[in-house]
Amino acid sequence: MLRSLCSAFLMYSRIPVPKVEWKEENRRYALCFFPLIGAVIGGLLIVWRIVCDCLGIGQLLFAAGAVFLPVLVTGGIHMDGFCDVNDARASYADKEKRLEIMSDPHIGSFAVIKLCLYLIIQTALFTQILTVKSAAVIACGYVLSRALSGLTAVTFKAAKKEGSLQSFVRPSHKNITITAEIFFSAAAISAAAVIQPVQAAAAAASAVLVLLWHRHTAYRDFGGITGDLCGWFLQVCEIAVLAAAVFSERIFSLWK
Repeated sequence: MLRSLCSAFLMYSRIPVPKVEWKEENRRYALCFFPLIGAVIGGLLIVWRIVCDCLGIGQLLFAAGAVFLPVLVTGGIHMDGFCDVNDARASYADKEKRLEIMSDPHIGSFAVIKLCLYLIIQTALFTQILTVKSAAVIACGYVLSRALSGLTAVTFKAAKKEGSLQSFVRPSHKNITITAEIFFSAAAISAAAVIQPVQAAAAAASAVLVLLWHRHTAYRDFGGITGDLCGWFLQVCEIAVLAAAVFSERIFSLWK
C-alpha cells in the first residue's frame, strides 16, 4: 500500500516521496491514493487564503497564487492533457487521427488559445473567493475531481490498450479502487456540505454534469478514454466546481 501511495505521488505530483521500483505490484492501489494529491492542493489553498487575510494581500494576488498552486504541486501534468485534447478535437479528424494528435508532444495554436482562456477565467473566478470557508469548498473540489477521474479510469472504456493511464489501470485492484474513489467523492462532498451547503450542492452538481459530458464526448470523439482525456476532465471539473461555488454563493446571497 505504501509503495502504491508513493507511485501515485511520483506519477501525478512533484511532491518528494521515496522512489519505488516501477512494477505492476507497486501500482496496484495507486489510483486509490490519487485524491490525496488533491487534498494537498486544497490544504495549500486554504493556507494561502489565511496568509492573504493576515497580510492584507489583495484578491488579484490571491487569485494568481491559487491558480499557481495546482501547477506547483502537479507539475502541470493534467494541464498537458487538457491541451492535448483541445488540439485533437480542433482537428475535426477521425478517431484514429485524434488519438495520434494527442500523442504528439508539440502544442498547437488551439491548445494555446484554450489554455489562455482557461487561466484567465480561472483567475477571475478566484478573485471572488473571499473567505476561508469558500476556499475550503474549492479545496474539497480538488479531492472530488481526482476521485471522479480515478473512477472513470477504471470504469470507462479505454480508447487505447497502451499508454500511461493503462500502466496504472491494468494492474489496479478494480473493486478496491472503485470503493476508494466513491469514498473520497462522498467524503469531499460531505465535508463541503458541512462548510457551505449551498456551494457544496452546486459544486457537486457541476462535477456530475461534467462527468456525464466527459463520458459522452470521450466515447464520441475518441472511442473511449485516455490519460490525456482524464487530465482534460480533471481540469474542466475543477473550473466547473469553482464557477458553481462562486455563482451559487452570489445567487443565494440575493435571495437572503
